[in-house]
Amino acid sequence: MKVLTSRDFNQDVSQAKRAARIEPVFITDRGRPTHVLMSVETYRRLTGQTETIVDLLAMPGLPAVDLESARSTDTWDRPGRQRGDA
Repeated sequence: MKVLTSRDFNQDVSQAKRAARIEPVFITDRGRPTHVLMSVETYRRLTGQTETIVDLLAMPGLPAVDLESARSTDTWDRPGRQRGDA
């Protein structure tokens, strides 16, 4: 079990991330564990989560939404000016 003080964590986050690929990293504050850094794979295994963010965003079962809109016929850029005016 890897343990880092919050100071060590703040000084070298990359080291903590590398270590978390292998095993969870406990981060302490004043000698007491306050946080755990782990890989996403470890988190998913622990929580039983098998879906990825892409799976969640796909929202299966919902009807398809047509995102096309009608082209605007408005010729105004700003109030008081038409397109092409200098």
